[in-house]
Amino acid sequence: MSTPDEWTPPEGSWASSAARRRNMQAIRSRDTKPERLIRRLVHANGLRYRVAARPLPDLRRTADMVFRPAKVAVFIDGCYWHGCPEHYVSPKTNPGYWSEKVARNIARDRDTDEQLSAAGWLVLRFWEHQSSDACALSIISAVRERRDDLLG
Repeated sequence: MSTPDEWTPPEGSWASSAARRRNMQAIRSRDTKPERLIRRLVHANGLRYRVAARPLPDLRRTADMVFRPAKVAVFIDGCYWHGCPEHYVSPKTNPGYWSEKVARNIARDRDTDEQLSAAGWLVLRFWEHQSSDACALSIISAVRERRDDLLG
């Protein structure tokens, strides 16, 4: 067994070192700090939702918050992983791989938006750097409006 200092990435690997690999694997895909804060604010206003759920059963993608009766799917996108126009900076190590990965993420996000919209869902996307209070207010307003429209 090799030590981390001796580890060399396999050909075509996304990790430049064992330490980088550990750091990248430790990044959360759900329950991030912005998600938890927004969920807490929305919940405090009496709205209930599903966490990390599929809005459509046949679509293998999950939204951060799903309000099924109102058909609202909420995504809180990380600035790096989803290519925030304000904050995304291509890494110096293995930039080709990471830029392509982020471009694929962006394309998948647009495809998800289109598929959900076509199925009658309202898609709300927020960046992790946006104000949690403002995001929560937008979510609360949209869900209540959609819920009132559906219930007549």
